[in-house]
Amino acid sequence: MEQMSAGKKLDQAFEKLGKAKSLSFELDLDVDAATLKQMDAESDPEPGEEIPAEAADLLSGAKISVTVESKKPIEESEEKDFVGMAMKVSSPDGDLVEYRVVGDYIYLRSDVEALTKAMDSPMPPADELPPEAGGLKKALEGQWVKISTKEMEKFGEQMGEEPGAKPAPEPTLDAKTQKKLVEALRGVMAREVDFTTAGGEDGTEHITATAPFRTLITELLGEIRPLAKDLPPGVELPTDQDLKEAPDTKVSADFTLKNGELTEVYVDLAKLAESAKVKKFGLVLKMGAGTTPTAPAGATELNLEEIMGGFAGIMAPDEEPLEG
Repeated sequence: MEQMSAGKKLDQAFEKLGKAKSLSFELDLDVDAATLKQMDAESDPEPGEEIPAEAADLLSGAKISVTVESKKPIEESEEKDFVGMAMKVSSPDGDLVEYRVVGDYIYLRSDVEALTKAMDSPMPPADELPPEAGGLKKALEGQWVKISTKEMEKFGEQMGEEPGAKPAPEPTLDAKTQKKLVEALRGVMAREVDFTTAGGEDGTEHITATAPFRTLITELLGEIRPLAKDLPPGVELPTDQDLKEAPDTKVSADFTLKNGELTEVYVDLAKLAESAKVKKFGLVLKMGAGTTPTAPAGATELNLEEIMGGFAGIMAPDEEPLEG
């Protein structure tokens, strides 16, 4: 029996992901803070625009975890089909931001102190907020808060939308265009990408895809341009002239399959940095079976009027006493 090609194995692995009704993945950069600072310095930033050390530390250690759950297979799902979603940004020191959508509520929690320190944009202490902004104080203290999606719709009406007006549908690709895009991608991959495979233990297999970056992107966009009229409004494709400045060094992506299922993707970006000093710079995507997002207990409910009032209290200047 002829051995299945590496490209076909990847096709089948991605098809399995699309047929799942729930999916989880984790994304992080494989780079240290010193390398990020070096890359920033070589980009010749304006004085005062250099990346802060705290931000470099955060980016090098942060991970983004996402879980989605749908009533239909992911590849067939539209916005109305998703029944739960969760996203979390974490660092070695703990969770920075967590966001969940469950039922009719959006749940939020964040480490405000860590975020504002990294962004060099401090927020006022929670005790400086007005008394009516109790829920917002909870948010600034790092506790769970929740916002009703129905209240968000009402607030939108109060801000000028006509009552009962249905929001404009999100621009999406129709199934026919999606199929054409996938076929275009597969065609370019078959022509421009070199595949190598290596077996592992316990049903694990590594497939490495290598291609010149500029050539790959140029060819792919060349296939997509005839479909531009079918893309959502506002989507602008780079021109060939724009792409001439992109490096044409070879980049590689390593796909890890476990019993035919995609479990991890590692994209080596070090050569795109075009710096001999950058030895390790990669993007890591780990896949896993989805878990059902749940509503956190004890979340304090917010309303948008409270949020706007709280921020107005923050931004309002202190009133000067009247002179007699």
